[in-house]
Amino acid sequence: MVGKGGISVEKADLLYGQYMDILREELRPAMGCTEPIALAYAGAKARQILGTLPDRIEIAVSGNIIKNVKSVIVPNTGGLHGIGPAVCAGIVAGDPDRELEVISSVSEAQRQALRAYLETVTPEIRPADSPLVFDIDLTLHAGGDWVRLRIVNHHTNLVYIEKNGEILRSRPVTESSEDRLTDKSCLRMDKIVEFAEAADPAELEPLVGRQMDCNMAIAREGLSGSWGANIGTVLLRREGTLLSKRAAAYAAAGSDARMSGCEMPVIILSGSGNQGITASVPVVIYGEALGKTREEILRAVALSDLVTIHQKAGIGRLSAYCGAISAGCGAGAGIVYLQGGRQHAVAHTVVNAIAILSGTICDGAKPSCAAKIAAAVDAGILGCDMYLEHQQFYGGDGIVTKGADATVDNIGRLAREGMRQTDQTILQIMMEEK
Repeated sequence: MVGKGGISVEKADLLYGQYMDILREELRPAMGCTEPIALAYAGAKARQILGTLPDRIEIAVSGNIIKNVKSVIVPNTGGLHGIGPAVCAGIVAGDPDRELEVISSVSEAQRQALRAYLETVTPEIRPADSPLVFDIDLTLHAGGDWVRLRIVNHHTNLVYIEKNGEILRSRPVTESSEDRLTDKSCLRMDKIVEFAEAADPAELEPLVGRQMDCNMAIAREGLSGSWGANIGTVLLRREGTLLSKRAAAYAAAGSDARMSGCEMPVIILSGSGNQGITASVPVVIYGEALGKTREEILRAVALSDLVTIHQKAGIGRLSAYCGAISAGCGAGAGIVYLQGGRQHAVAHTVVNAIAILSGTICDGAKPSCAAKIAAAVDAGILGCDMYLEHQQFYGGDGIVTKGADATVDNIGRLAREGMRQTDQTILQIMMEEK
């Protein structure tokens, strides 16, 4: 298949392989909100190297780690939250080989041991002296022995390990959230659509299929139990007869459960479980309602994922710009694809959706994320419906410019440059709360 730019996205092409590599890197299983889980991973890895329980813990973290760990419950801890409990959960009960599922198998005895440990050891926590948005610098001490490690830019990017003065790992540190990941400059809206058309379902199934199944499972759990502010349940009860509201409700319900410590796994996207849920669940709900096959839904979710990643590559993994908005745009693109839309339809849907909710702030991981997800899905679906009704926003309407990829570039600039001070102000407000 040859697109507008003359570059094909067939299975044998380099571009096809790059897009598959991006999906392999980004669609990863995680249990719990990924920032506290990254802290648990750091704790488990450092303890493994130290070889014993530490008697002193020093943690330096960047502001966005503080923001995203402050209010969310760490799963398998009996309702604990915060930086210290997240690190200590990994130290006491974590398996570092499982990375973002580091505390997915914790026994009741280990939970009790964690609580006892927190009564005897108080982690020393301070803001990191670092320009990086994502920075975890952890040192564990046991008697005269010590281990220091550092994770930067994304959740398992371990760049430095030192034990008792011996450097075991030292990698160059950049300011890019895409450090050591596939170059995402290859992503373009028309090529993403071509990839969705050309993709081998057998290759998508273990990645996108697992995302669909895991994230729908936690969405159902969010609706069957009482989690957080129960945004999904509220939406379903009040407006669930509408397909668009049902799609938003299921996505919100997945976040309801996840933000409140649900111990079910989620397949994350761009480092975020909420984005992984938002990009997939509404598309599945629409696909099933429209009677689409598993293969058709796989292609639509893959497209949604890549549209989301395309936006997030310019924004960064942690930002003052709410990532659910990007995923809601992706979901709208996947939904219009399910209804027969291709390059033109996807591009216009994304531009429409960006124009509606761009600039929504991220003020940390917490139960209200579910409500932002519902709004993001609404925006994505409205963007789709506008296209289907031959309506659109035009270049020059605010930050919208001619071309979907150019508008995506504007969003990256808005988040990176325009919202830098916003991020600092959000953090200051959150830290002032008693």
